[in-house]
Amino acid sequence: MKQKMRKEFGMKERIRLMALAIIPITMVFAALPVTAQQITGVPGSPSATTTIDGEQLPPMPDKKFGGKIERNALQSKPYWPPRVVPPKGAPNVLLIMTDDSGYGVPSTFGGVIPTPALDRIADAGLRYTNFHSTAVCSPTRAALITGRNHHQMGFGTVSETATGFPGYNSIMTRDKATIGKVMKDNGYLTSWFGKNHNTPAFQTSQVGPFDQWPTGMGFDYFYGFMGGDTNQWQPANLARNTTYIYPFLDNPDYNLTTAMADEAIAYMKRMNALSPEQPFFVYYAPGGVHAPHHPTPEWIEKISKMKLFDEGWNKLRETIFANQKRLGVIPPDAKMTPWPKDLIKEWDQLNDNEKKLFLRQADVFAAYVAYTDHEIGRVIQAVEDMGKLDNTLIIYINGDNGTSAEGGPNGTPNEIAAVQGVHLPVEAQMKFYDAWGTDQTYPHMSVGWTWAFGTPFSWTKMVASHFGGTKQGMAISWPKEIKDKGGIRNQFHHVIDIVPTILEGAQLKQPEVVDGIPQKPIEGVSMAYTFDKKNADAPSTHKTQYFEMIGDHAIYHNGWIASTKVMRIPWDNSGKGHPDPASWPWELYDMSKDWTQYEDVAAKYPEKLKEMDALFWKEAERNQVLPLDATTFTRVVQPRPSLSAGRTVFTYSGEMTGTPNGDAPSVIATSYNFKADIEVPKGGAEGMIVTQGGRFAGYGFYLLKGKPVFTWNLFDLKRIKWEGAEVLSPGKHTLEFDFKYDGLGAATLAFGTPSGLGRSGTGALKVDGKVVATRKMEKTIPLTLQWDENFDVGADTGTPVDDKDYQVPFKFTGELDKLTLTIDRPKLTPEDIRKLEEAMHNNKASE
Repeated sequence: MKQKMRKEFGMKERIRLMALAIIPITMVFAALPVTAQQITGVPGSPSATTTIDGEQLPPMPDKKFGGKIERNALQSKPYWPPRVVPPKGAPNVLLIMTDDSGYGVPSTFGGVIPTPALDRIADAGLRYTNFHSTAVCSPTRAALITGRNHHQMGFGTVSETATGFPGYNSIMTRDKATIGKVMKDNGYLTSWFGKNHNTPAFQTSQVGPFDQWPTGMGFDYFYGFMGGDTNQWQPANLARNTTYIYPFLDNPDYNLTTAMADEAIAYMKRMNALSPEQPFFVYYAPGGVHAPHHPTPEWIEKISKMKLFDEGWNKLRETIFANQKRLGVIPPDAKMTPWPKDLIKEWDQLNDNEKKLFLRQADVFAAYVAYTDHEIGRVIQAVEDMGKLDNTLIIYINGDNGTSAEGGPNGTPNEIAAVQGVHLPVEAQMKFYDAWGTDQTYPHMSVGWTWAFGTPFSWTKMVASHFGGTKQGMAISWPKEIKDKGGIRNQFHHVIDIVPTILEGAQLKQPEVVDGIPQKPIEGVSMAYTFDKKNADAPSTHKTQYFEMIGDHAIYHNGWIASTKVMRIPWDNSGKGHPDPASWPWELYDMSKDWTQYEDVAAKYPEKLKEMDALFWKEAERNQVLPLDATTFTRVVQPRPSLSAGRTVFTYSGEMTGTPNGDAPSVIATSYNFKADIEVPKGGAEGMIVTQGGRFAGYGFYLLKGKPVFTWNLFDLKRIKWEGAEVLSPGKHTLEFDFKYDGLGAATLAFGTPSGLGRSGTGALKVDGKVVATRKMEKTIPLTLQWDENFDVGADTGTPVDDKDYQVPFKFTGELDKLTLTIDRPKLTPEDIRKLEEAMHNNKASE
């Protein structure tokens, strides 16, 4: 039979059959329309265009030349290959995804925060009430732009915590092309604005490689930030295409949220002027409302005057719940999940200072939500102003996961501190009250608000087993095609369903071969069937979907969901806890009767639970989910490929700025020595020699008014300095900072403990071989410096490590002949290993 098939089918058919053979029989795929080739203009003329079948991208060139070639041009006839265009009538596509926003945040889905842009799309089109993310940003976004499950894309976790397993290494293999690549090769103008959290953290430097940057993944134009979040006032990780830029310098009013909208609008206008008939695909992904919450003062004032939160988070839940029932975005019989009294105080239990601070946090968060939505509204309005709204498919997804709990119980003026276990008491935070949301803070809110903004569900971002972590409100409009304006759709769908929906709307196929590489099938199913009002209550075509994040896991199948009990609270990033997520107990919910996961029926239906358990492990194996890992941010310090991997000596000269954290040499949890050979000119010198991080965590080695200084900024809470007393004379000097670390380092993580991190150490500052300052640090930063800032030599990008000492760029005014960094990482002795193994064994025995 196989021999017969080989004779009957060509290479393309064989590839297609091989791909189909690995699709599980439980998976349902929407049939994409097959559009016959469309040729316009006179063949061979410069204006001729053609559509393609889309099976192979880019298409094979036509081997036949349609003109005539003689010895001389005068007797020859030219023939131009036709330009590839999408099928006639193909829509523009505007794909919008915000960040860290739960189901109960926007007014569109019952929230109290006004989101008129999202309301506009929902009123002109459809609201989707049963749409799901992966529970964390990088993974959701990898699934969004490819139509494949996040572990298949190597994004079982965020890129900064990648590990060396196929489902977790952050490497998107080329057998799974992005929607950008497919649209571009079919003739679309493609662009990406905002957050890019899908480049490996170890490939974000100027060295590249750039094939997993947006421009390498099929997007012609990119303007956005590289990584999980950024300072909206001073985004030091902002790039245009593959070049880092710093437009905020000397521009104190700059805010990326507005600048990004300006950039997108200008781009669309430019493309419309240059090629008005060519449809666009714009992926618009603002940083809002991921921390840091950085709205403008005008928006903070506007929202604060509305008094949205004065009655507290428990009353807020009740208000949102009532709104949701009124809007019809939850069923009339839906039940509110209980408040977690054992984890979070009720509002009436708070003292006056707590209420005051927490209200400020909520107002700033809400201002950021409203501000972000407003700028999105400007982009949507620009589409209408160009006369293109009628045939533009707009998909607006509220959040890439549930609302974030990374602020901890009290919130924080500095997210970078909170995720590393440094939680300030309310009294200590009050000094940041007036500055909350400005560039002097990197703020996040209390988990009480986080939980309320997930109404009516339980849990938050990072929890994949419960809908507070995965349920996202979504609205889709396409005036030309969607006529059920203001309609509601309750079918279960997942973020992997967006790509096939776009392809069906654009009348494009999933390619079988891209750049010569056979493609793995798209896992998602098209949602386009829901556009027709007659299918408003049709059964979902998405039958089965697994979930997994940081060990927490679930499996959905035909209206049932089995969810593991939450065994690690999502704001605990200590690295301690449950090492065996494969054994976490199951809960079971019947979604046909229980919209909110209110009643666990595992004991009532043991056979159903057994069936679901087997299905999860089958899907987990098929999708590269194993091995399960319940650790979180402690993975940041684990070794991974980078420009600094395996090296202990680094040498620089002159100015070299903008090396991101993922490729920079790390001095976390280790001994190290900076040695700078400099020349001071007549008249003296000052400026930065070397720095990493910035205002909210980092270090700097610099000359201040001619004197050497080494500063460690411990989360903007404390700064430890080593200072020389004398101004350096003109001429050559050697400056050193030598640090001896007292801990065992990151190697202890292999034994299930972070005990080697954040330990003490002693630093010595030397000038020309003489020690001029010695000081001990009782504690050091355990995991990471400010992640949106850079490793800079000879100047400083982003923000200062100490605003009182200098302002960026603080270029070094002398000559930096040579800078050498030598790292001496701790090495475990046999006795260390014995003790760690014994402690690990005892911990397991006590569980």
